[in-house]
Amino acid sequence: MDARSIIMAVRDGAGLAPEAAAWFARGLADGTVSDAQAGAFAMAVLCRGIGAAGRVALTEAMRDSGQVLAWDLPGPVLDKHSTGGIGDSVSLLLAPALAACGVYVPMISGRGLGHTGGTLDKMEVIPGYKALPGTAVLQKVVAEVGCAIVGATNEIAPADRRLYGIRDISGTVESIDLITASILSKKLAAGLGALVLDVKVGSGAFMVEMEDAKALAESLVRTANDAGCHASALITDMSQSLGHSAGNALEVLEVMETLTGSSVNEALWDVTAALGGELLCLAGKARSLDEGAEQIDAAIETGRAAEKFGQMVAALGGPFDFVERFPDRLPAAPVIVPVAAPRRGHVAQVDARALGEAVVRLGGGRLVATDRINPSVGLSGLAAIGEEVDPGEVLCLVHAPDAARAERAAAMVQAAYVISEEPPEEPPLIHGRIGPEDLP
Repeated sequence: MDARSIIMAVRDGAGLAPEAAAWFARGLADGTVSDAQAGAFAMAVLCRGIGAAGRVALTEAMRDSGQVLAWDLPGPVLDKHSTGGIGDSVSLLLAPALAACGVYVPMISGRGLGHTGGTLDKMEVIPGYKALPGTAVLQKVVAEVGCAIVGATNEIAPADRRLYGIRDISGTVESIDLITASILSKKLAAGLGALVLDVKVGSGAFMVEMEDAKALAESLVRTANDAGCHASALITDMSQSLGHSAGNALEVLEVMETLTGSSVNEALWDVTAALGGELLCLAGKARSLDEGAEQIDAAIETGRAAEKFGQMVAALGGPFDFVERFPDRLPAAPVIVPVAAPRRGHVAQVDARALGEAVVRLGGGRLVATDRINPSVGLSGLAAIGEEVDPGEVLCLVHAPDAARAERAAAMVQAAYVISEEPPEEPPLIHGRIGPEDLP
C-alpha cells in the first residue's frame, strides 16, 4: 500500500477503506506521507467524497494515530464540541455544571483562528492557568475535580494536526468529510462515552446556511455513533453574538457573572442547559432532555458549578480565590469607547462575522496562527436583535489598546448593525436537534 494508490482510489470515487485510512493516517503522523500527497488527498476527498463508511474509517484512523485516553472513573466521561462562533463561551459554563452533576468532562479545546473565538484563549486570561498541562495532569484533574478545560497535546491525533494544517493552505477546509473526521478524531481520542455537537448557523458561523449546518450535524452524529460514541447535535443560532460580550477577558467576566449570579446572561444559560441536558440524557444520567436541562439549571443556580470552576482553575495553576475575586484577576483594556446607534428603531440584523473581525482587528484574535492575542480587548454590552434603540443610544462598548484602533473598531461595529423602523422577528436560540434516530 502507498499514498499514490490511496489518493487515486479516492480521486476515482472508490472511497476510503479502513486499511487505507489507517495506512494514510500513520503516514501523516510519522512523515511518510509528504505535504504534496496530503494536499492531493484532501483535494480528492473534497471533490469526490468518501461516504459514511469512509468518514468513520478516517476518523478512527486519525484517532488511533496517537494516544487514546482510557478512564477508570465511577461515572460517565462526556464532552461537547462547538463549530465556533462569536461570544460563545458555553464551554466555560457547561464543563463545571456537568461536573457538578456527577459526570466527568475532559474538555480538550482549541484556540481561535479567523473571526471565531477559542476556548483555550479564554481560559489563558486567568493568571497562572495551565491550558496545556499534558495528559497525565488532565486525567488527574478530571478524576479529582470532575472537569478540565485544556488543549490537545502532541500525542492526541497527530495525523489530524498535520492534515488540518494542510487543509488550511490547500483550499480544502470546507469538506464536510474532513471537518467531521478532524473534529471527531480529537474528541474520540479523549475516550468519551458520549458527545454533544453544537453546530452553529448564521452570519457569525462557518456554516451560514441551514442546509449546510444540517448536513454537517448529520455527518457528525452518524460518524460518532458508528465509531462507538453516543452522540447527538443541536443546531444553534449564530446570527448574532451569543453572549453580550466578545473578546477573551470580557467573555470570562460574563461567564463568571453568570456562574455567580451577579449578572445572568439568559442566552448563554439556556444554550448551556440544552446541551447539558442532551449529554446527561445520552449518558443515562437523566430520563429526559428536560430533566437533564433541569439538572444543569440546578448546578448553576445553587453555585455548585461555580465551585467546580474554581476547583478546576486552582488545580490547573490559577488563583485559589478566582471565583471570589474574578473582577480583580482579569485584564482590562485602557481605552473604552461607546458605539452609538445612528437613528431610532429596532435592531433588525447583525453581521456577527463583522463583530468577530472587529475583535480580531483590536488584537483579540489571530490573522495567522502565530499571532499573539491581547486578552483585554473586545466588545461588551452588545445590543441584540429586536432591541429598540434611540439615536445616540449605545449599541456596544469597544475595549481597545489605543484610541486609533478603538475608532476603527467602532466604525466596523456600527456598519454591522441594521436598524429598521419595524420590530423584526427574533431568531430562536436553537433551530433544531439531530439524534441518531433522526438520520435519513
